[in-house]
Amino acid sequence: MHAETHRDTAIEALADRDYRTAGDAYTRAGRAALADPRGDEGLDPFAPDEKGWVGRGLQYLCLAAVAYRVAGLDSRATYRAVEGAAATRDLRTVWTDSVQRACLTEFVGDFHVAGGLNGASDVYADAGERYEESAPADPMTWATTPLFEAANTVIQQVARGPANGEIAVQWDDLHGPDPNDPGPYLAHRASYKARRFPSLVATVVAEGYLAAPRGTTEYDNDEFRCPACGSTDVNWTGRSILCLRCSALVAER
Repeated sequence: MHAETHRDTAIEALADRDYRTAGDAYTRAGRAALADPRGDEGLDPFAPDEKGWVGRGLQYLCLAAVAYRVAGLDSRATYRAVEGAAATRDLRTVWTDSVQRACLTEFVGDFHVAGGLNGASDVYADAGERYEESAPADPMTWATTPLFEAANTVIQQVARGPANGEIAVQWDDLHGPDPNDPGPYLAHRASYKARRFPSLVATVVAEGYLAAPRGTTEYDNDEFRCPACGSTDVNWTGRSILCLRCSALVAER
């Protein structure tokens, strides 16, 4: 079964606010994506890859840790974060490009925050230093690869709940002001997360609500209405049609 199938199951569980099931499904998605990053293409998950497709697997494991935290399953969240951080560090030993190794270090920081592990600020500081030292000639190209996009997605999804479903973490929030100064441009990712991600995770845990990922959206849709909050703003994500505001399944009018 492909990783996307498990991811879609996780999204359905988020709509039901069944966060244990969501954590389980995200775990299965993460493991599947790490084992088989590109389906039938035969990509070696243990070899360097300029796109970084294994980032999807890390993304799903990180979301699993957050979902377990929201479900009140702190021990399981810890286990998932430790698993994800270990897999990420293992990947870092075989990838040769310094900017990708910096992004993997950033991901380790994400796992520390998601699972409630100690030392996240130190890991993010390490990632920032690695970005500064790597200073790639074309940071925009790297920042739009699947690895970097996967590292964006977790904080963006977590931030949606406290922001009433809107995009609360933008590209310009994550990156520095000048791509012509590549080290600081990418290092800003780590410093921003160090400031913002712990409080965002703490908020969703306290509120007991993790939003679904944002997909294709439409405001004031004439065909659907949310039975939970009454909104007509719709989010097509995975194989579900959800309320943009509260991530509940919408009903046809």
